[in-house]
Amino acid sequence: MADEELVDPKNYLEERCKPKCVKFWIEYGKCVDRVKDDETGHKHCTGQYFDYWSCIDTCVAPKLFEKLK
Repeated sequence: MADEELVDPKNYLEERCKPKCVKFWIEYGKCVDRVKDDETGHKHCTGQYFDYWSCIDTCVAPKLFEKLK
């Protein structure tokens, strides 16, 4: 077993949770479309991006910590 490479389950769990967070991904995409022509650099979609990943983290956390126990 010492020669086996350990696999991080987080990436797998994130992929499984992404469909549950599609609403936030769509909102992020709409924001990107709105601000893509902003030449001032003042507009951004950080909030929507964080909302998307917060949704994924909320979905992943219970499953991930269950495996770590």
